[in-house]
Amino acid sequence: MSQKSINLEKTVHALCTADPELVPVLASIGFTEIVKPIMLTTVGKVMTIPKGAAMRGLHLERIILALEEHGYLIENNPQEDKKS
Repeated sequence: MSQKSINLEKTVHALCTADPELVPVLASIGFTEIVKPIMLTTVGKVMTIPKGAAMRGLHLERIILALEEHGYLIENNPQEDKKS
């Protein structure tokens, strides 16, 4: 089984269109509005996971950890830039 990847610079809409299995994962970690198709097709087209986390008051580190626990490899992680 190949590992799925998530580029944190891509919009939520682009990520979920490419991988529909991501929708319930994101909903379970705090992006509850993502299950509404209208939200995904409107706000999701301009929102990235880091921006959405900031808007909802969610810790990006926890989101990344949860995504990794679901088998996702994280690309363009702004948290990595802070460690350098």
